[in-house]
Amino acid sequence: MWNEPTKERLSKIPKLYETENTPAREKLIHLHCFIAGCDWYIAEYDGEDIFWGFAILNEDYEMAEWGYISFSELKSIKLKGWLEVDCEIEEAWPVKRAIEVDKIRIAHGWLKENNSQKSISKEEELVLKVKAGHFEHFQDLFTEVTSPCSDFFGIDPYPVWKAARERETDEKGGITENDRQSHVHQG
Repeated sequence: MWNEPTKERLSKIPKLYETENTPAREKLIHLHCFIAGCDWYIAEYDGEDIFWGFAILNEDYEMAEWGYISFSELKSIKLKGWLEVDCEIEEAWPVKRAIEVDKIRIAHGWLKENNSQKSISKEEELVLKVKAGHFEHFQDLFTEVTSPCSDFFGIDPYPVWKAARERETDEKGGITENDRQSHVHQG
């Protein structure tokens, strides 16, 4: 494992079950380990080998979940014989609440902090997932909303895709679809 956390850093993580009465969004995330589209966010540690935290495997936000993670297994993972799991160093990863970690927030469908009390619609949840890269191509989103097994079955994918792409362009300071429309009508 690259940047394996020190014993001192590990000792600062709450023991298993110590935060079980803390709401998920308020849990403190002490470590972030990652490799090739997989992220592990650590909230508790038994002091020996077992972490408890949030895992997103293969960028699959829909199946991401809270659970137990073996420290020794994380340390043993090697892709192609050389690529190891990395742990962000303390200077790069200050302890933060789960709701402040974008990937956890998006996987849960939580709004950003200032709106955290509001629930979001399934359409807004899909917009967040498109923005997070869960659906790289429109066809991926279309497949999701046309699958009878999906929580998003029956949602019109066109406005979702358009909203995600407009916001993405707007956030980058570019021209949005609305801007293009107004220029066409003026010219």
